Amino acid sequence: MPKVEIYLKTTCSFCARARQLLDGKGVAHEDYIVDMGGPKKAEMVQRAGGRTTVPQIFIDGKHVGGCDELMALDRQGKLDELLAA
Repeated sequence: MPKVEIYLKTTCSFCARARQLLDGKGVAHEDYIVDMGGPKKAEMVQRAGGRTTVPQIFIDGKHVGGCDELMALDRQGKLDELLAA
């Protein structure tokens, strides 16, 4: 199973939806809470090519995008392929 990382804020509904989708697929994910900014937020912005919105999702180090992109991959049947790698 690939390593899944999510940078998120605790009060973000998009973050909750992304986590719910992954949880429903039985995928373990490492969550980085960036509510207060700091080093993890700076790391997220750098890894995500300047994007500052949450969530920012990475699968095996590859930037997938945010919640909308994750949902689109799932609708296209491509998310399961990424998760099976």
